[in-house]
Amino acid sequence: MKQLLQSLKDGKINLISAPCPKVKKGCLLIASRATVISVGTEKILVDFGRSGMIARARSHPDRVKQIMDKVKTDGFFPTLTAVQSKLNRELPLGYCNAGTVIDIGEGVEGFMLGDRVVSNGPHAEIVMVPKNLCIKIPEEVTDIEAAFTVLGSIALQGIRLIKPTLGETFAVTGLGIVGLLTVQILLANGCKVLGIDKDSYRVELAKDLGAFTVDLSKDEDPIYVSKAITGGRGIDGSIITTATNSNQPVQQATKMCRKRGRIVLVGVAGLELDRADFYKKELSFQVSCSYGPGRYDPNYEEKGQDYPIGYVRWTEHRNFEAILELMALKKLAVKPLITHCIPFEKAPEAYEMISQGKEKYLGIVLEYTADVFKLQTNTIVLNDSEIVDSKKVSFKTNEPVVGFIGAGNFSEQVLLPALISTNAQLKSICSSGALSAARVGKKYGFYQCCGNAVDIINDNTINTVFIASRHDTHTDYVIQALRAGKNVFVEKPLSISESELNEVVKYYKSISDNEQAQLPIIMVGFNRRFSPYINKILELLKGVNCPKSIVINVNAGNIPEDHWIQNLKTGGGRIIGEACHFIDLARYLINSKIINYSAISLNDETADNTIKDTVIIQLAFEDGSIANLNYFSNGNKAYPKEGLEVYCGGQIIKIDNFKRMDGYGVPGFKKMKTAKQEKGHNAEVAAFIDAVRKGGQAPISFSEIEEVTRVSILLDKMVRER
Repeated sequence: MKQLLQSLKDGKINLISAPCPKVKKGCLLIASRATVISVGTEKILVDFGRSGMIARARSHPDRVKQIMDKVKTDGFFPTLTAVQSKLNRELPLGYCNAGTVIDIGEGVEGFMLGDRVVSNGPHAEIVMVPKNLCIKIPEEVTDIEAAFTVLGSIALQGIRLIKPTLGETFAVTGLGIVGLLTVQILLANGCKVLGIDKDSYRVELAKDLGAFTVDLSKDEDPIYVSKAITGGRGIDGSIITTATNSNQPVQQATKMCRKRGRIVLVGVAGLELDRADFYKKELSFQVSCSYGPGRYDPNYEEKGQDYPIGYVRWTEHRNFEAILELMALKKLAVKPLITHCIPFEKAPEAYEMISQGKEKYLGIVLEYTADVFKLQTNTIVLNDSEIVDSKKVSFKTNEPVVGFIGAGNFSEQVLLPALISTNAQLKSICSSGALSAARVGKKYGFYQCCGNAVDIINDNTINTVFIASRHDTHTDYVIQALRAGKNVFVEKPLSISESELNEVVKYYKSISDNEQAQLPIIMVGFNRRFSPYINKILELLKGVNCPKSIVINVNAGNIPEDHWIQNLKTGGGRIIGEACHFIDLARYLINSKIINYSAISLNDETADNTIKDTVIIQLAFEDGSIANLNYFSNGNKAYPKEGLEVYCGGQIIKIDNFKRMDGYGVPGFKKMKTAKQEKGHNAEVAAFIDAVRKGGQAPISFSEIEEVTRVSILLDKMVRER
């Protein structure tokens, strides 16, 4: 299938080929029939992509500060790599989709194959959307009309916030699609409407729909007109649907409103407000959030948990429903707003037209006519300019042939660059949405990409699997890959629960006990033990046989409560998902079994996730050594993230953020520095591929992997149960 993307680097619009996504639990798979370009929002994205670096920096000073802080803590080159990776990404465009259901995920009720539905899916031939963001289209509404539902819901949510009553007068500033839909819905509510814009074409449309109008291009005065149509009282409220950095729309609204009037910002406007304007009239001001309650709430949108109608009457789903009913009753007309209908294959031309602004445009509809069955390919060849027939492609099976599951930021920025340097053969890459797999796979030279991990595990050509997907999938993929006889590199953690870990241990021991079976290599991404700094410590302390005392400080930073890693079912929390790194590091440096452990967390009832993310972990080892891990999420990003100190036999060795190491009382050693952070990722991946290539021992013993994972899980349980 094809999908429309925009490059953040240069703003270029591209149609790329990607595998059909596999439908997830709680979602629908939809074949698009019509999508609408949200001209205001998407033009902002295109203009941002095509602007220079200085212009971008000026428009986002907060991001510049974040970059400078990262340079101070991580160094210039790691920061440059991270920024370049972000800029090299391509973003999906669009959120106004009408199509046909072609697959239904587990747990979805009320839909059937073939149903026509509206969703906030992007501009793509096939989209996967959670059920709460989908709704059936009434028979009376065409696909093209229905594609305006999301934009209509944005307008409707702004109107709900301003709470109009019969006979009131409202101004709508900005007569784009959302503005003109707002005009119609207010008129349907029995309100008098004043439409304001500087585009004469749009002003005439508003007038035809029944609104009073002000054409700013003709120097008409909105304040004068607002007084004239209200008998001098002033308007009851103003809805601002523009996309501008100017403060004028809000300032103008304060002057048009009567005492105790209401102002709602639906679009974008400057917010340098004059207190006096609001104080004298006791005006209210509110910003509307997209298409209604539920937006940006993962429990509602991703998990399908609805808000009870008795408590939240109008959710985003119910707003969709209300807009479609207005269309079915012919009280909301979108056909007059359509200026262009363009085949999806020519979508880049539509964006070029928007960017150049050489002709009048408003509602731009992309129409889809491709055969759905031909689009549902799960695997596509990425380098088809060089490879014509996939059956003729051969891979050396006595060498590592890699299948890669997961194409997120960490894979793209860290694991894949490390993997490239090993010269392993890259066969397939997959991701749940398939889009990132296509983009990242092409970037790093994979032969093909797919939307289903099963295709990688079942591929007999692939002998080595990297797993870098969400934490809750790790155990299942590991067992499937081992069962298929493949070597496995799984990014930490191996498992997020004791029951999952027990499954892996049971299966691994069953194949290790089978003398006739070749034991695959399994490795978890505990990279810090492969850092040159850690290797140097082991070298310096080689002849020192007394117990060690280790202190590890981690300025982890706060992660919001609604982030997936904080979810116990998907991420497992940060002790299991991140602190395990440092538990393994202590275990490796001391080279002795952990025989006792404890943890205490911050006791602050006003905090949220900082309670369980701010912990002191103590470890005791069989050889008498001890380690203290301070994993804190309540610090500051300006301070270095990681520090390590080893005390042993009158010597102290200190690592500062894996960029510098100092020795105190260490014979023949004072300091070690590197130009960038050296956390061991490259050496870790190289060691794993080398073991696969030579058929040697795993770089980390399975018994240590099990030990560290189990201790991490039990420490997390200890913290949560206090």
